[in-house]
Amino acid sequence: MKSDKKLSLWERYLTTEIGIEFKACLYFFAILFFYCMYRMICGVFNASILHMAEMIFTCYIIGYLQVYLFWNFDEAETLGVKEIAGMVICTFIYGLISRLCNWFDGKLTVTFILAAYILITYLCVFLIYKTKRSIGDKKLNEELRLFQAEHKKVKDSGK
Repeated sequence: MKSDKKLSLWERYLTTEIGIEFKACLYFFAILFFYCMYRMICGVFNASILHMAEMIFTCYIIGYLQVYLFWNFDEAETLGVKEIAGMVICTFIYGLISRLCNWFDGKLTVTFILAAYILITYLCVFLIYKTKRSIGDKKLNEELRLFQAEHKKVKDSGK
C-alpha cells in the first residue's frame, strides 16, 4: 500500500516535470523564432549560440517559476488577476534577461515588442490548453455515456 502512494507521488512529480519541459521547449521555440526574425530583419543570417543557451536556460527557470510560484497560469481554468499578474511578471523577467544578455543589441523598442509577443504567446497557450481540456471533457463524457449504455445492456440482459 505504501509503495502505491510513492508511485502516485512519483507520477505527479513526473507529470509536472514533463509539463515544465514542454513549456521550456514551447517558449524557447517562440523566443528563438522572434530572435531569428529580428536578426534576419537586421540583415544577419546567423544566431549566437550563447544567446540561444541563455534563452533555453531562461525558459527552464521561468517554467519552474510559472508552475511553482505563479499558479501555472497558462494552464489555468480562467484568467484572473493572479494569472495575469504571473504572465506580466514572467514577461518582465524575459524582457529583463533579454536586456541583460543583449539579445537585441540593446534596442529597448525590440525588448518591448518581445514583451508584447510573449504576452500574446501566453494568451494563445492558455486558449490551447483550455480548448484541449474542453475536448478532453467531451471525450470523457462520451466514453462515460457509452459505458453506461453498455452497462445498462449487460444489466438488462441478466434479468
